[in-house]
Amino acid sequence: MKFLENKIPPPLVALLIAVAMWGLSNFTATVALPATVYSMVTGFVLAGVFFALSGAISFRLAKTTVNPLKPDTASSLVTSGVYQFTRNPMYVGFVALLFVWASHLGSAWGIALIALYIVYIQRFQIVPEERALVAIFKVEFSDYKAKVSPWL
Repeated sequence: MKFLENKIPPPLVALLIAVAMWGLSNFTATVALPATVYSMVTGFVLAGVFFALSGAISFRLAKTTVNPLKPDTASSLVTSGVYQFTRNPMYVGFVALLFVWASHLGSAWGIALIALYIVYIQRFQIVPEERALVAIFKVEFSDYKAKVSPWL
């Protein structure tokens, strides 16, 4: 399955999962969530946008590639800002936004599809990205990887 590595842009994967969530919600039972859950969802929207944007902005400020399909073109290792808390803030942001979408749809199956997104991104995006970063930054990336979680 190596042929899937770094082939589909992660935002497109998130969009495909979101569409699948919507499709499933049309054919499966939905769950009415309590009002308190909906108020918490606002926090997930903010967190998702914060993580996704701050990760991208950090890359731009460091003048390194934001293109997840070409990790071998990275020119600097970003370890400050949001990257002190997660090695993959943009993917964390997508997970938060997918959670919001699943909550909006009231779809328990949507939560299962979030797990599918995480598994896919971990295997076909993060693993090859980190392989490229080890090749480029060697010990510096290995030290960073030992200190910071890939998710949260």
